[in-house]
Amino acid sequence: MSDDPQHDGPEHPGPQRWGPRPALPSAGGQGGKSRPRRTGWRRVIPTWRMVLGAVLLLGLIVVGGLVAGYLLVDIPPANSAAKAQSNVYLYSDGSELAREGEVNRENVSLGQIPRPVQHTVLAAEDRDFYSESAVDPAAMVRAAWNTLTGKGKQSGSTITQQYVKNYYLGQEQTVTRKAKEFFIAIKLDREVSKDDILEGYLNSSYYGRNAYGIQAAAQAYYGKSSEKLTTAEGAYLATLLNAPSTFDIIAHPENKAQAKARWDYVLDGMVKKKWLSPSDRAAMKFPAPHPAKAPTGLSGQRGYLVTAVKDYLTGNHIIDEDTLQAGGYRITTTIDKDRQDAFVDAVDNRLMDELDDSRKVDGYVRAGGASIDPETGRVVAMYGGIDYAKQYVNGATRTDYQVGSVFKPIVFASAVANNSTTQDGQRITPNTLYDGTNKRMTISDGSPTGFAPANEDDRSYGPITVTEATDKSVNSVYAQMGIDVGPDTVKKTAVDLGVPAGTPSLASSQGAISLGTATPSVLDMTQVYATFANHGKQRPHTLVDKLSRSGEDVELPERPEGTAIGREAADTTTSILQSVVDGGTGTAAQAAGRPAAGKTGTAEKDKAAWFAGYTPDLATVVAVLGQNTKTNAQEPLYGAAGLARVNGGGFPAEIWADYTAAALEGEPVRDFDLELEAGAEPPPPEPTDTASAPPTGDTGTPTTGPTLPPTSGPPTGFPTGPPTVPPTPTFPTEEPPTGEPTEDFPTVGPGGEGDNAGWRPRGLPGY
Repeated sequence: MSDDPQHDGPEHPGPQRWGPRPALPSAGGQGGKSRPRRTGWRRVIPTWRMVLGAVLLLGLIVVGGLVAGYLLVDIPPANSAAKAQSNVYLYSDGSELAREGEVNRENVSLGQIPRPVQHTVLAAEDRDFYSESAVDPAAMVRAAWNTLTGKGKQSGSTITQQYVKNYYLGQEQTVTRKAKEFFIAIKLDREVSKDDILEGYLNSSYYGRNAYGIQAAAQAYYGKSSEKLTTAEGAYLATLLNAPSTFDIIAHPENKAQAKARWDYVLDGMVKKKWLSPSDRAAMKFPAPHPAKAPTGLSGQRGYLVTAVKDYLTGNHIIDEDTLQAGGYRITTTIDKDRQDAFVDAVDNRLMDELDDSRKVDGYVRAGGASIDPETGRVVAMYGGIDYAKQYVNGATRTDYQVGSVFKPIVFASAVANNSTTQDGQRITPNTLYDGTNKRMTISDGSPTGFAPANEDDRSYGPITVTEATDKSVNSVYAQMGIDVGPDTVKKTAVDLGVPAGTPSLASSQGAISLGTATPSVLDMTQVYATFANHGKQRPHTLVDKLSRSGEDVELPERPEGTAIGREAADTTTSILQSVVDGGTGTAAQAAGRPAAGKTGTAEKDKAAWFAGYTPDLATVVAVLGQNTKTNAQEPLYGAAGLARVNGGGFPAEIWADYTAAALEGEPVRDFDLELEAGAEPPPPEPTDTASAPPTGDTGTPTTGPTLPPTSGPPTGFPTGPPTVPPTPTFPTEEPPTGEPTEDFPTVGPGGEGDNAGWRPRGLPGY
């Protein structure tokens, strides 16, 4: 046997290739070594196979979870808070008038945000926004670790994730919300462009000062539109995104150094990304924000203006109420801020400053006013009341007060426009004579009509021209003129001139329509007088110059100019209304210092006093109204401001003059360019030179050239047939109650207005 331990049997020439393999020694056998068992701490250490298996299993779970999450989590509708916007109302010059809505937000398109301002936000929040994916897991892990280790809360979110949180989800800090945010961001990034996501982020982010979105923030901190932001201002707004309250250095001046450091970080980041040159960066100074302003509510005149604009938009079917209520509209009104302020000053100085709380009636005083550019139809100013928060109803648009004698020019204009004649066939002109006898029964087709209104102080005038009857607002003349023209014809002319067809009492029977029983609003009557000023041409009034939403303009309806009445009719009406200002009941309007035409008016029992007037450039109507504060009932204004009576020639005409002078300050003075109807020219003035005057008789009256019609026939414009002065009217009259002024108290106002003097049948306005 061989001594070789490898060979225990007989020798053979080579290795055994085909024989049976030797058996391996068993673990406990004597023929080999056993594998050592894992004992102690080695038993709990996983093998590499176990680690690999665990990793693979975990990977499968994660991938499966991601797939399941992506498939199960849909992009939800936007949350209601994210969609809520305010409507922004602007003066005609673009300055802010008011905001309406619980959430101060106005969405703008990305194109309305300067590119450098967009870059400031990216530099502050997500510098690789356009090149990275929707989520950044590494940043999320880092932020979580920093939060856990006490280095401050950090979101680790991309702009896309922040937008998802703001627009689709909420601000709650939960694992569920964070998971949803993750999956929605991934899905949104696949379906929506980066520009759209950035636009949404800029419109949904909170900047402090109750400003949601960059447009509201630009207004809140710098008083300007987002389109006008500078790069430095944009960098400060981007700074606020990190901590809106903390970095508002007006509210927290102690944090200015921190805010400035963050501002530097934003601009330095822009330089690193080559969005800003180092030289421009070096030249920038920190742009201190404006002091915070109280929210622009609807107090003062703002509420009246906003309500009127909303009514205009919905009433003309430009926007329905639900759509407007949803918000987001930018509405540039026609209101001129300087003229609006001038209107308020005129009312305050002439009327409100004269009131005394110790007089009960002074608490009833209200006012309304409107002013229109005749050529364009733009409402440039409107006075609604002392304060929308105190007097809710707009005095310029309410339709419950009689207009009184400011309606009379419509009757005359209708007469001229329709070639109307008197009962004896004479054409009606400013020089036509009527019978001005007090309580004279009106005549139609040779028969009494049963309508006999009283004149001021029951005064009879006898033969009187239309011009003089307009100057003195003689009821008996205009009642007859209304019958001569025809109530239906008068109504049609009123509607053509701008009085809404559905105005209460516009279809008054007989001649009552001529005396102003209808109740159009101050704004409606301003439209009428603007048409007179524009020579009978009318462009329907508007309160809106421009309307847009999210940067897109909303089309406004066309307002084509039309002809309401012919030029001769309008201009001839202007000629007699000039006489009212020159020497009639409206002489207080002369204080405007410009050629003017106008008419005074007073409602029944002095419950309202009006002045409607115009220059070639501006038409304005003012009304002083009486209303019980507690019951809202209409009240007479006897004794208001310490005066016996309030009439159109007093406060309304004075307010008109002050406002018109201020509104047209600096504008060239223009005279009326009139084309009158045949026979409308004023008669030549009576000679004053005694040497050339016609000889007189013993009584001192001229012996030639009589100014009244011959006695052989009725004067022009006088009806023939039944007697012109009937017995006392049969319809009931109203006696003044005890303690109220009687019909003989003095007139008030320059020239003494005849409106509503004396008591008249119930329901009939005065002059």
